[in-house]
Amino acid sequence: MSNSAPASPPASDALPTTQRAAVLHAARDVRIQERPVPDPAADEVLVRVTSVGVCGSDVHFFHDGHLGDWSVDEPLVLGHESGGVIVAVGADVDPARIGERVSIEPQHPSHASAETLRGEYNLDPDMQFYAVPGTDGAFQQYVTIQSHFAFSIPDSVSDEAAALMEPLSVAIATCRKAGIQPGSRVLIAGAGPIGIVTAQVARAFGATDIIVSDLAEARRETALSFGATRVVDPAAGGSADLDRSVDAFIDASGAAPAVLGGIRSVRPGGRVVLVGMGIDELALPISYIQNLELTITGVFRYANTWPAAIALVAAGRVDLDRMVTGRFGLDRVVDALESTSDPTTIKSIVTPNS
Repeated sequence: MSNSAPASPPASDALPTTQRAAVLHAARDVRIQERPVPDPAADEVLVRVTSVGVCGSDVHFFHDGHLGDWSVDEPLVLGHESGGVIVAVGADVDPARIGERVSIEPQHPSHASAETLRGEYNLDPDMQFYAVPGTDGAFQQYVTIQSHFAFSIPDSVSDEAAALMEPLSVAIATCRKAGIQPGSRVLIAGAGPIGIVTAQVARAFGATDIIVSDLAEARRETALSFGATRVVDPAAGGSADLDRSVDAFIDASGAAPAVLGGIRSVRPGGRVVLVGMGIDELALPISYIQNLELTITGVFRYANTWPAAIALVAAGRVDLDRMVTGRFGLDRVVDALESTSDPTTIKSIVTPNS
């Protein structure tokens, strides 16, 4: 994938009126359909989508038709990791932004909610978020987003990296909550995409001992190539020597045994951050947590992360391009979603306009 900027987009008055979209109607039922190209509201931009990353949440919706409390009761366009080129702007947006390459933060919070007003807009209960039932995502040729959530990217950043700023933002939010700093020792459970990018961010934040645990040998090997200083096989008891020894444990696996084992690995006063999906309820060792004064918290999306994400990629501190292991056109969205079952897959990319 070339890092060079694409050719200039067509003028806004030459835009098509319809577009192709991959629409999920029910579990495992994806149809390519014609839909109108949306008109940007006054504070929005219209983006011609160049790249979209496949996320685990997309896969859950595809396979199960639901994720947590969200259910696909009406047709839904998946895909929330995206970037592209601004091709039109709303009435209140500077027309000079047309032609700008951008990474999209896929959120639309209420401007007046208590959560937004205290700076935690990701927790807004009325959030409109790409690819969550009620709000279409980016497995389509054009999307709109509020202009302040379309972040300009430098020419040195590829289209694919622009899309993957989203999972990178999850990792940044995670490492911030974990208190990662120079000299930190961290254990990360799960060497999927979030575990891999979190290992990179932990290294960029100054962690000197980055231990990654995963059952799959292929994923452990991948973790070593992305900044892990050591990998362990939990099935072989590889983390048995970590009791009370790491500053932070980050669960990116969503597996109950990993969470329980990870809690035991944290030093007194350390932090546990839960980012992996999969566990609805889990019995915790409360007296142990109290006696060691552990801090346990979750991560739900992110807030105020995109500038840091773009800076880390532009400076070469995080490599998103090397995480891309497969590319699929819009007609092959199902193949892209299925590709995640291969343990050698890190990130699959959909290119709606290819």
